[in-house]
Amino acid sequence: MRIGVDLGGTKIEAVALDDQGTMLTRQRVPTPQHDYDATVGAIAGLVVAIENEAGERGTVGVGMPGALSPATGLVKNANSTWLIGQPLDRDLSARLERPVRFANDANCFALSEAVDGAAAGARVVFGVIVGTGTGGGVVVERKVLTGPNAIAGEWGHNPLPWPREGEWPGPACYCGKTGCVETFLSGPGLARDYREATGEDVAGPEIVARAEAGDAAATASLERYEDRMARALTVVLNIVDPDVVVLGGGMSQIARLYDTVPRIWQEWAFSDRVDTPLRPPVHGDSSGVRGAAWLWGPGEA
Repeated sequence: MRIGVDLGGTKIEAVALDDQGTMLTRQRVPTPQHDYDATVGAIAGLVVAIENEAGERGTVGVGMPGALSPATGLVKNANSTWLIGQPLDRDLSARLERPVRFANDANCFALSEAVDGAAAGARVVFGVIVGTGTGGGVVVERKVLTGPNAIAGEWGHNPLPWPREGEWPGPACYCGKTGCVETFLSGPGLARDYREATGEDVAGPEIVARAEAGDAAATASLERYEDRMARALTVVLNIVDPDVVVLGGGMSQIARLYDTVPRIWQEWAFSDRVDTPLRPPVHGDSSGVRGAAWLWGPGEA
């Protein structure tokens, strides 16, 4: 049995999967806000509850915001700021009295879709999360590519490529730089673009609905979004050349992206033709927690 834990900013969710990926049980609790010790306790309590319900002990994988720094062994880059600088892997492993594997939540999303989701059977997969923020993960032969700095796949904190008029130097990003892909392709990035064009403050889903109803300003904003996504993903195609790109997060629900973005990236890629498919997720919001469970491969314990 594999147990996966999705450590979110507002909730912690845990599932148990069998070897075929069938979900055996699922539980969730609120995330203790700004309390590191309580967060560790909540994760451990969920694992124990899952094992009690399933009647067996399992391996444990955790999808987390940010990453564990290879330099210090402590959490870095987490938007759940009370985790930063903490030895989360050591503390949770000690609490559960077993090894625990950790990965960034975007990496877990990519792994889930690579194992038995939209990219099942593909050798190299790039998974993208576009929602409140923008993240990514690379999976090669069902293994997460982490890198020596634990930043593999962080395409959201690179500058938007081939900037058009008005896109440079770009909006300020929380990382301290400007013009990051995240500032354009996150949900708030789409809302900002529409607000700058119209003066009206409208959330992403409403912009999409207005575009579908034929609203010209909303359509123009969505077309700019598609063009930016295509350019940003072309850099990934040029460097990684994945077999499949899978979108996740709230913005992945925009159906037209799967036709328009691949059509546009044909113009930018360093190739005579691009055959890489862009696909929606199979497991949706469950991909993160399922990917955490798959951090343990067949026969590992």
